[in-house]
Amino acid sequence: MSNMNLTLKIWRQKDSKSKGKMVDYKVSDISEHMSFLEMMDVLNEQLINKGEDPVAFDHDCREGICGMCSMFINGEAHGPDRGVTTCQLHMRMFKDGDTITIEPFRAKAFPVMKDLVVDRSSFDRIQHAGGYISVNTSGNTQDANALPIAKEAADKAMDAATCIGCGACVATCKNASAMLFVGAKVSQYALLPQGQVEATERVQNMVKQMDLEGFGNCTNTGACEVECPKGISLETIARMNREYLTASIKG
Repeated sequence: MSNMNLTLKIWRQKDSKSKGKMVDYKVSDISEHMSFLEMMDVLNEQLINKGEDPVAFDHDCREGICGMCSMFINGEAHGPDRGVTTCQLHMRMFKDGDTITIEPFRAKAFPVMKDLVVDRSSFDRIQHAGGYISVNTSGNTQDANALPIAKEAADKAMDAATCIGCGACVATCKNASAMLFVGAKVSQYALLPQGQVEATERVQNMVKQMDLEGFGNCTNTGACEVECPKGISLETIARMNREYLTASIKG
């Protein structure tokens, strides 16, 4: 396949206070083997060489681990591929002559900071509200491996723990709900004996913080599960609801 020439429609916004707008850019000679972020690097090199402001976007590991590379590409969180983050999206998913629309994740709780960069510290505050366990560090610590855990429970806990906090679930939800994220974080501990100490307070505190941050409610549309790069199941939301109900009854 020959290299591609593309038109990029990108959201440009100077800072959180400024009004943003879509701006068109042309990039040429893009290899199908490039990742989406490498293509963005090519564009930014062009802009810098012209003395223009490069497009700001979050990135770190570029290996699908950190969850920072959150972009809304052609109306989809992380773009048209499935089970991948933006940094794992390859240009072979597009065709020569395509127009690609690139926007930041849009949610009240994810305010735009600049261009494609949004502030996702709301996720951090939810984590701080209850995403931890208490461990005895008195010197009589118990080896974690000494606690027998059923394989099914361990597997489900690990599935929930794969959440990288990228926010694709929020960005793709019509209600901008964070239920899949919070469900994953609650489930991770709810399934393990180490997580039982704070179980009641954890779910109540994390849900309370989620609501305070301005995320919407879940209406079981299922878009979050489809767009999640780690394939986290709606089952985690059901488990969180069960944990919340139990905690409310215990009061």
